[in-house]
Amino acid sequence: MRSVAAWTPAPPTAPDPDPVGRSRELAQLLAGRRTLALTGAGLSTPSGIPDYRSPGSPARTPMTIDMFLSSADFQRHYWARNHLGWRHMDASEPNAAHRALAELEDAGLITGVLTQNVDMLHLKAGSRRVLDLHGSYGRVVCLQCGHRMSRHRLDEALEAANPGFRERVVGRGTIEVAPDADAVLDDTADFVTVGCPVCGGTLKPDIVYFGEVAPKDVVTQAFSMVDDADALLVAGSSLTVMSGLRFVRYAAKHGKPVVIVNRGGTRGDDLATLKIDHRCEIVLPAATELLQESVEN
Repeated sequence: MRSVAAWTPAPPTAPDPDPVGRSRELAQLLAGRRTLALTGAGLSTPSGIPDYRSPGSPARTPMTIDMFLSSADFQRHYWARNHLGWRHMDASEPNAAHRALAELEDAGLITGVLTQNVDMLHLKAGSRRVLDLHGSYGRVVCLQCGHRMSRHRLDEALEAANPGFRERVVGRGTIEVAPDADAVLDDTADFVTVGCPVCGGTLKPDIVYFGEVAPKDVVTQAFSMVDDADALLVAGSSLTVMSGLRFVRYAAKHGKPVVIVNRGGTRGDDLATLKIDHRCEIVLPAATELLQESVEN
């Protein structure tokens, strides 16, 4: 298989030594402002979903859209890995950071969430206005006719086409789960893929692969959400890819405060009104409690 450059983690940094004090600064900056949240993979790592960029993460070589479209071999390799890995994502539960954002929405303190994640954990946590910039692991789309189906339904078809595959692979030892509902698996030659139940065409996860761009209508809606907010809160994103960084640049250009909470440096640090180098599941719940107290008082 053709190789691509590995996705390397960010250089290690020392976390801010006073997360409580920094959470207070965050709450003070956002108080009285209608805030939009932009979230990335670092928000979900405490839920057991690995990411590509957090300091200490292993270097990974993700599947790109060019690789997936180039041959049936790549597609078989991907679906074999996904057949094992997607269940881990499906079973994952929201952590304190997801719940904090849902509480802030309930209290009318944030206007919604733009997420680069495909894990659906914001919805599980109770957030209602969520825009999936990169799609969702829970859907599958046909590249020929556009038919969409649930990943659960596809799982039934793949199970029928590959009886005993999961048990054979799991029986060989522990499976390492990778980001994007994937699993680390080398031996996939005997896996059987299935086609679209409507036209027989090629099925693809309804997510934005590396090398793809987010749908134009999604991007337009995202910019509209930034326009409707007074401030932008970035949580758990290194802003390595333009799909997130462009909204930070847009908000800063229009004079909106940008707050970044992330472990490690980001490409948007020089645009941030406030940058907190710490874990989202610690900082966001503390700031949420302070913001809720300010509203009550």
